[in-house]
Amino acid sequence: MNWKQVEAYLQTDDRCVLPVGSVEQHAQLSLCVDAILSERVSVEAAEPLGVPVYPCMPFGLAPYFSAYPGSMSLRVETLLAVFRDLVASIYRSGFRRVLIVNGHGGNAPLAALAKELMTERPEMSIKYHPWWAGPKLTAAMRGVDPVGSHASWIENFPWTRLASAPAPDGEKPLIDHGRIAMSNPADVRALIGDGNFGGAWQKPDDVMLRLWQVGVAETRAELEGPWPNRS
Repeated sequence: MNWKQVEAYLQTDDRCVLPVGSVEQHAQLSLCVDAILSERVSVEAAEPLGVPVYPCMPFGLAPYFSAYPGSMSLRVETLLAVFRDLVASIYRSGFRRVLIVNGHGGNAPLAALAKELMTERPEMSIKYHPWWAGPKLTAAMRGVDPVGSHASWIENFPWTRLASAPAPDGEKPLIDHGRIAMSNPADVRALIGDGNFGGAWQKPDDVMLRLWQVGVAETRAELEGPWPNRS
């Protein structure tokens, strides 16, 4: 879209989508898994509704993976400051209903920020949607396999794989998440090795595509509403 198209769109609708992800280790998968997934699920959810989707903010909070080359992390205050500025820009443009689609668990502080920003701008509604953790998608994933975590099969889609790095066979035992939470980056790498937190490395594509459609539909439902504070 160009600016004139945005101006025309805002005559009849005030919704937009702002995806956010992370650039961090995902075992044999792309470093950009979280950014790829949050932007793609946003686009597929919003396109039938004609709602614009901003480019994904690719960087998030992942200090615990800093011992893995290629991983990136912002400071908490930096991420919050960036999103304050982005929402301010969105508001100035005329958008009043904003769906933040998050693809990375470490970005959870944005949920609290959304509430704070609505306090400052009560005419706005800002939803925070961690798309991978929606109740319908969570139930569907558990129906496939109750064991799955970071960098395992649950993030292994055709569009997050690297042709040069095929998935290992089999399944990895679950890592102790409590130990990860209390460990420094070097100890995290020593604990989890390749980066998979536990579970099978890959599931059949037909299974993953069915799950993907659940995630898209659940994200679209968030965009459709209801939207408190707005019609």
